[in-house]
Amino acid sequence: MRRVQLSMVKPGDRVAKPIFQENGNVLLGQGVELNDRYIDRLERLGIDIIYIEDGKTDDIEPEDSIREETRKEAVTMIYKTMTSLQEDHLSRGRTITPEIGRNFRKVFGSIMQDLATRPSMLVNLTSIHSSDAYLFQHSFNVAVLAGIMGVAKGFNRIQLEELGVGALLFDIGMTKMPSSLLNHNGRYTEAELNILHTHPKEGFDILRKHHDISIVSAHCALQHHERFNGSGYPRGLKKEEIHLYGQIVGLADTYDALVSPRPHRKRYTTSEAIEFLFAAGGTFFDHELIKLFCSHISIYPVATTLLLSTGQEVVVTQNNDLAVHRPRVRVIKEADGSDPASPYDIELKDELHITIVKEL
Repeated sequence: MRRVQLSMVKPGDRVAKPIFQENGNVLLGQGVELNDRYIDRLERLGIDIIYIEDGKTDDIEPEDSIREETRKEAVTMIYKTMTSLQEDHLSRGRTITPEIGRNFRKVFGSIMQDLATRPSMLVNLTSIHSSDAYLFQHSFNVAVLAGIMGVAKGFNRIQLEELGVGALLFDIGMTKMPSSLLNHNGRYTEAELNILHTHPKEGFDILRKHHDISIVSAHCALQHHERFNGSGYPRGLKKEEIHLYGQIVGLADTYDALVSPRPHRKRYTTSEAIEFLFAAGGTFFDHELIKLFCSHISIYPVATTLLLSTGQEVVVTQNNDLAVHRPRVRVIKEADGSDPASPYDIELKDELHITIVKEL
């Protein structure tokens, strides 16, 4: 299979990986043949990248860092928790459920079990979802990224649980925002931004009322928009004034937001997002934390379609832990536009004269 821009998809192509709705259920399953109606529907749902079947890449199988069952369990839990708050206008000032901490510790435990079985610590999140699912899938992705960072920092089990629960629920304050702002497509006015900037405090107030959620977990909600140079909100904290959990969740939140399509902009490629983060070192985030984070990100995930400086079109077949920017790739189209007589692989770490031009 290969990962391609929706704009490159044509009727007759088949879906190679399921596409999900906001509640974690399947929107389009594996093997579904696409037609004009389906393609138009995907575009209207804000889906800009999908995985398709391709005879030249049948043996290429991108392995998600997290099992499908774990992803569905986590997203469903996040969805139920957040939608119950959105729908219950009387929820302010009371608890969501007396077992929320235990439930989310169990979910995060499943995430950590999946990560522990991975041979590589390079993160590869392959699920595709509609824009309606962003809030829920984004919280899940942030928790996975935070979990990787916690392991890399050498956190013990209790620290990992505190970080993981905080990461899964870091954006819970968004449930208190007006729906008109959540579905906003254009630029926000100053008044609208002032309202949005209250969501970290709203989230903190929700979580701190639960006796089985650590107060430092609640600080993931409170501090994920604080920035290293004091330019963040709600308190304008600087450097070590921001709890390490808040720094990690803020970094993971920024990265996943960049690589996700948003109503007001196209998604960043992974390499563009990493470049952005390094440029933000010392201002938005700590330099060393950024370096550690980016060392665990798969810059060119398996099955990604790329254009090389040679003019050849290729698909990533394998990542190299020691040279993450130089994957092994399979040529599926030569520079003159012709198909190779037989697809063949190039090990880019050994072909230093060849560079990657862009993702397709």
